Amino acid sequence: MKELAVLSKAMMQERKDILLSILCGFIAGSAGVALFSASGYMISQTVFAPPLYTLIVLTSMVKLLGFVRAASRYGERLASHRATFSILSRLRTSFFAKLIPVTPGILNKNRSGDLLARIVGDVESLQHYFLRVAYPPVMVVMVFLSTVLFTAFFSFWIACLLIVGMLVTAFVVPSLVLIGQRKINGHVRQQRAKLSTEVTEVLYGFRDLKVYGQLAQREQQLQEDSAALATTQQRAAGQLLRGQSMHIFVTYLVTWGVLVLSAFLIADGVFAGVFLAMLILASQTVFEESAAMAVLPSYKLDSEHAAKRLAETVSEPSNKGHDDSLQATAQGLLSLNVDGGAVAIEMSHVTFQYEGEWRAALDDVSLVLAPGSKTAIVGPSGSGKSTILELLLKLRPPTSGEVKFNNISVDKLNEESIWQNTHVVLQQSHFFRGTIRDNLLLSGEHHSDQELQDVLHQVQLFNVTLEDMVYEKGENLSDGEKQRLALARAMLRTGTLWLLDEPTSSLDYVTEARVLQHLLAQVAEDTLLLVCHRLTGLEQMDQIVVMDQGQIVETGSFDELMEQKGYFYEMKKIELQMVGEFGA
Repeated sequence: MKELAVLSKAMMQERKDILLSILCGFIAGSAGVALFSASGYMISQTVFAPPLYTLIVLTSMVKLLGFVRAASRYGERLASHRATFSILSRLRTSFFAKLIPVTPGILNKNRSGDLLARIVGDVESLQHYFLRVAYPPVMVVMVFLSTVLFTAFFSFWIACLLIVGMLVTAFVVPSLVLIGQRKINGHVRQQRAKLSTEVTEVLYGFRDLKVYGQLAQREQQLQEDSAALATTQQRAAGQLLRGQSMHIFVTYLVTWGVLVLSAFLIADGVFAGVFLAMLILASQTVFEESAAMAVLPSYKLDSEHAAKRLAETVSEPSNKGHDDSLQATAQGLLSLNVDGGAVAIEMSHVTFQYEGEWRAALDDVSLVLAPGSKTAIVGPSGSGKSTILELLLKLRPPTSGEVKFNNISVDKLNEESIWQNTHVVLQQSHFFRGTIRDNLLLSGEHHSDQELQDVLHQVQLFNVTLEDMVYEKGENLSDGEKQRLALARAMLRTGTLWLLDEPTSSLDYVTEARVLQHLLAQVAEDTLLLVCHRLTGLEQMDQIVVMDQGQIVETGSFDELMEQKGYFYEMKKIELQMVGEFGA
């Protein structure tokens, strides 16, 4: 299937280890057959009291074959597993390279637990493809053919019987397993993903579930999902055991067939009895190589299903622009070079619509940000303010229109160079478990403790120290502390472009005014784009953009918009009334 193309490409890149493992595996398998054949022949020869040198030669041969088998098996395991882990590493690298550009769309479409199951479980499943799917048929063909040629030298009919046994174990048994396996194809993985999703959501929403009295119900659901997964896993394991049992049955059936056929040949004088034990042990040993064929269909279906889920994850139709961007990255994109100067931004007739949405998030938006200008975007929730920031950060491609940085289309710019030159604060900032210092130094830039403490004071965080712990996702911080810590982290970065989305919405008016005072002093020479709901402090902005339902309805300075007495004027009037009532 086409989803396995990347896996085949990774295998070709590890062809040296793969060929070495095949060679060592063939030597190990052939040496094993020869070892037991020599052992059987030596046992038969002892009955006739052969000369001492005959026994010495046979004994030495057995020991030598045992050493060769062990050494080659070790080499086969070393090379095959090294190839497997190298292939898995390449798959992870390839998958994450495709995953990163399309992450925003994926997070909107997939539940986090299911996405985690795909990233971890499905990628891990592909490690079995070479060892359990591609490798066993090669070994079966090579070792069986060499054994059949060896056996045909003594008896043509016994060689034919081994060929029949090989066809049964290599094709009939796997086909029977495949018929049963198709019935439960993908069920285990789907139910595992479902369980992972439910567990993740229970952990994230534990407090809300407990407050609303739904925790017991969710626990019951988890138990049911867990029981369903266990049942499906038992069915899958039973199917594999059935295949292994059928293989063992065929192995002993062929061995009995060799014994009966040899007895008839010996009775007719066509076959020497001294070779009986040798051929019986050879037939038993050679079928060990085909044991993996019994479970091959299960691993093949599992690998195909995992590859399909991974392909679906990174090939969403709405992410075509990201895929094109990724391909262009491979060809080489331009870097955003600011040379110490402020960034100019231009959006021309930009439209953006989320997949499956009936209306556009942005509709024919044109906007110009001069170098060093200060721009605020205001408007009701859902008007498209945050979407503009996502387009500027190249997190999403516009449906139509063009975005330019310093007169260069964003499609031609490396997204990493944009991020490196931008101070970003989004509505939802992530915090990692660690100290305040760890989260401030997230960008990897070097800052002294004094610099870190100064920036904390600028955002009005006087009561925290650099050694204070931060829980995962900032669970031990208030919303206001999260916003100020995120803003402090942005203020420590270098760059001349600031994209801030509601950076102070959870602060009181006094703290907000003090934080914005320090912020505006730092961005005096830079380009600032501030998304906000509150209208306080906007008198210092060069232009204010008012949006509603994905369109720009007003643009101008604070005084100009107040004189027009339009949308912005009404918003400001309502805000003043609310503040006045609160103060009263």
